[in-house]
Amino acid sequence: MMDSISFNSIVSFIWGIADDCLRDVYVRGKYRDVILPMTVIRRLDAVLEETKPAVLEMKKKLDEAGITNQTASLCQIAGEPFCNSSPFCLKDLKSKAKAQQLKTDFEAYLDGFSPNVQEILDKFKFRNQIATMIDADILGSVIEKFVSPTINLSPRPVLYDDGSVKLQGLDNHTMGLIFEELIRRFNEENNEEAGEHFTPRDAVELMADLIIMPISDQIKDGTYTCYDGACGTGGMLTIAEKRLNELAEQQGKQVSIHLFGQEINPETYAITKADMLLSGEGEQAEHMGFGSTLSADSFPTRQFDFMLSNPPYGKSWKVDQDKLGGKKGIQDTRFVTQFADDTEYKMLPRSSDGQMLFLLNNIAKMKHSTALGSRIAEVHNGSSLFTGDAGSGESNARRFVIENDYLEAIIALPENMFYNTGIGTFIWIVSNRKAPHRKGKVQLIDATVMKSPLRKNLGKKNCELTPEIRKRIVDLYLDFAETEESKIFDNAEFGYQLITVDRPLRLRIDLSKEIPAGTFNAKDQEAWEKALAELPANIPMDDWDAFAKATKLKATLLKKVRPLITEVDENAKAVSGEADSNLRDYERVPLLYPGGIEAFFSTEVKPFVPDAWIDHSKTQIGYELSFTKYFYKPVELRSLDEITADLRQLESETAGLLDEILGGAK
Repeated sequence: MMDSISFNSIVSFIWGIADDCLRDVYVRGKYRDVILPMTVIRRLDAVLEETKPAVLEMKKKLDEAGITNQTASLCQIAGEPFCNSSPFCLKDLKSKAKAQQLKTDFEAYLDGFSPNVQEILDKFKFRNQIATMIDADILGSVIEKFVSPTINLSPRPVLYDDGSVKLQGLDNHTMGLIFEELIRRFNEENNEEAGEHFTPRDAVELMADLIIMPISDQIKDGTYTCYDGACGTGGMLTIAEKRLNELAEQQGKQVSIHLFGQEINPETYAITKADMLLSGEGEQAEHMGFGSTLSADSFPTRQFDFMLSNPPYGKSWKVDQDKLGGKKGIQDTRFVTQFADDTEYKMLPRSSDGQMLFLLNNIAKMKHSTALGSRIAEVHNGSSLFTGDAGSGESNARRFVIENDYLEAIIALPENMFYNTGIGTFIWIVSNRKAPHRKGKVQLIDATVMKSPLRKNLGKKNCELTPEIRKRIVDLYLDFAETEESKIFDNAEFGYQLITVDRPLRLRIDLSKEIPAGTFNAKDQEAWEKALAELPANIPMDDWDAFAKATKLKATLLKKVRPLITEVDENAKAVSGEADSNLRDYERVPLLYPGGIEAFFSTEVKPFVPDAWIDHSKTQIGYELSFTKYFYKPVELRSLDEITADLRQLESETAGLLDEILGGAK
């Protein structure tokens, strides 16, 4: 890994190119449209520089042989899954004197890249910037900056004549970090979401350990797949790959890791694909899908061993909802399935926040026929823990996860851990192969105070998880024991039944009320007047059932007249079979409540409202998780003696001051 001084100097140099070359041509919000793609282009160019002569020689032979499909052969000579067959390296273009010639040659240089790089350039929409830079006569200056001998974007070190290192080489992992830091700075500069597309490395490393460490001793020789449906710049995938390789090596195993991801932001997708190409794995780059994971899943039939995601939270999925058929028309089996005797069990959250759908997407891609099954680590905000009452999409999703016994643990992270939000965040650990001691259990870990402050904030991130802190959290998870920071519960602890408690409708009749003209037709009017004339004198006016029976009127006529001649009276007799909606109440009965609903009702409701009953047809099962409930630490109040002593001390101190003030006034 490159040292932090060298890393920061490269980032600062690239960041400075914008001010040096683009200031009078682009508004600040558009600097990234040039700097990010040029950083990728220069990195690709530096990687290919050494083999360029051999590639051009091979191209000459292929041209002479009349072979048009040259990409595979040229990439083989380049030793990379990409190549550039133009006669230029980037440094050849820096000194072009004529703008039009520079434009022609630069476009030829870009056209020389292999198709996989062409897609990256298209997603950046970089060719749209060439005319602007040529018209402003800054393209040459930008190129010259990027090929400056003062920075090295090549994986190979720059050496002095004596063979010592002048500039360190830049490995792919560090190049990825540079991309992410540039994006973060540009977004912060533009007051945008600074970390929307990537996750801090310390958080990713913790997530990788949480899903890999528990099964590290079960890793076998073979192939494993890792997936991120909201992959951003691909950091989660590459770190998980690195960690899995490390643990496999410790176990003496040989593994091959295949990475899969999907990203909706074109610019970020371009960086991800470039990063995968630069890692030397052309196949990995082809496994990166572009578009919305929710409405245009790139891997609908694939299943994966490991899945990590930091999906957008608090972000609308209305566009996806409409593409999927509208909330009522969605039939996607990731989100609408058969469960709990319901053939259309819907787990669709409100359209303003689609984060839970990413978890359901991952669960739908779990392997069920392998020894290890699948393991998932996903970051959410608190909304996923408790938003939505019983029967809502969010609650249904939680119920689906917990009652299938997929949820192993949730870890509460410190606030201000992420670049773009200061709110609390939580890592969900999900598996379909729980260890025997975890079956039927959920572990909650409170790591909110486990943090180390940063010397300088990065966006809203003001703290980090050091290797020691990460180890402490992982140990709490692996130990699976009750401590001050770790609590273990039965799955049912988080479930409840939402019951509807009704009370009878009680009506008093008042025949003195005027019935508006036109209420009845002639026939009804005659029937009504006849019923009143024949009404027995002893019919109680506080008993609707008796009144209705005595009138002998049809139900339709009674229904029409009742609201006109009655008013609610708590002292009247109950109307048979009818509930007063204004008195309706709802109660949450924990699934673990001794004796269940009936015991709860007899103990908690009946003593206070004896005429109440439960409408069992409306009972719903819900789930929610509350860290505050289980980890709340009340502030210890001071004793009365301590407070009294402080007051007496203040009294003695102020008495002398008051005497001094009054004495000075005399």
